[in-house]
Formats: sequence, structure tokens, C-alpha cells
Amino acid sequence: MAGDDRKVLLLTGASRGIGHATVKRFAREGWRIVTCSRQAFPEECPWGGGREDHIQLDLSSAQKTIEAVADIRSRLNGKLHALVNNAGISPKGPGGSRLNSIDTDLQTWGQVFHVNFFASIVLARGLKDELAAARGSVVNVTSIAGSRVHPFAGAAYATSKAALAALTREMAHDFGPLGVRVNAIAPGEIATSILSPGTEKIVEGLPLRRLGQPREVADVIWFLCSPESEYVTGVEIEVNGGQHV
Repeated sequence: MAGDDRKVLLLTGASRGIGHATVKRFAREGWRIVTCSRQAFPEECPWGGGREDHIQLDLSSAQKTIEAVADIRSRLNGKLHALVNNAGISPKGPGGSRLNSIDTDLQTWGQVFHVNFFASIVLARGLKDELAAARGSVVNVTSIAGSRVHPFAGAAYATSKAALAALTREMAHDFGPLGVRVNAIAPGEIATSILSPGTEKIVEGLPLRRLGQPREVADVIWFLCSPESEYVTGVEIEVNGGQHV
């Protein structure tokens, strides 16, 4: 938008959970938020200006994601201050069962990796110039499942998040000379719709003995996009109540 000098966030997976909490956090700071999601703009919990800046996009399609970059760029004033790659899918088997490395079909592997991994680099690379112009920040949302076998998260989900953590390091190295910082956050058991029955058993063993709240994750994302973290890059911050210890 011409004449709009607000800082701009591009966020994938914005309609619920961590994504929606992130929208609210950045909106509170006065940022303009451009969102990408396979869902339409959420009528049940709208935010100011969001409908005009929402792009309905299936990130499981590499071609559609590549084509969307031009649309996103046309909505920017030459600068992108933050890119948060939050969209993620975790398919389940019959009755919500965990899909392991033996049972997951190749099509599911591909769909998961396109959403959880490839979309992140497609968007960052396609918007490289805008990120550099703003000396912006990229935050990739990984998962505790990327570092250990999880009782509910499937093999495709877990390995896609592990790959995204490795990509974060590579991007920090490659984007750093452009003045762009790249970090990751690895949430644990957060109170969102992605949780599976039985999660309460995991929570009983956490040092903090409770689920995390989406706003607590959004606060860490905000920190990584704010001036307070301007010398932080290439790290993955655990946001899991001590689950990793």
C-alpha cells in the first residue's frame, strides 16, 4: 500500500493456534500483517486490515507457492521486515494413529515436506530483496519432534521439522551477509488443535507440568523479529516447558 510506512510481517498458517497468536502479537505492536493460508480469511476471529492482506494459498503445491511470490511482492513497498514460516501439517493414520516411516506413503511424504519445509525456502528466496532492504528477520517454526521420536507426531512431520532446523542454519549463513537474520523456534506441547489424545500424559512429565499457550510462543517469535535480538541468528530456541531436558 502506497504511503503505508508500517513494518510488515508475512506469516504462513495464520488462521489458528500459534499463527493467530502471532498475528495478535504483531498487530499489537502496530505492524501490518500479510498472511498466507490454505484456509479463507477467518471470519470468526478477524483482525484489522487482514482481509485485504490475506492470500489463500495451498503451500503443498510447489508451483502455486512459487507463483504466489509475485502476488506477495506486489503487496509490499519494497521491504519485508519479518517472514514467519509457521504453516505445518501432521497427517494421522486411522483413528488418529501415528504414521511411521514404514507406513507413510510417498504422496504423504511429499505433501508434508512441501508445506513444512520447501515453502519456507521458496518464500524466503523469492522475497530475498525485500528482506534485505528492511534488514529483516526470518523465523522458521520447527518442533520438538524434529529432535526425537514423538509418540504422536509422524515420521514425515518429524523429519520435515528436523530438515527445517538444518535449513535455518544454512539460511543464517547465506542470508547473513544481506543483513537478514534467520532463526527457528521449536515448540513442544502447545494448547492448539494439533494436539493428540494422550498429550496429558506427556504434560505430567514436563518440568513446568503444563501445556504451553500459543501467546507464549508468539512472544518468542516477536523477540526474534525485534531489535532486542539484532545480534541473534542461526539459533533454534526451545519453547517447551523443559521437555527437552
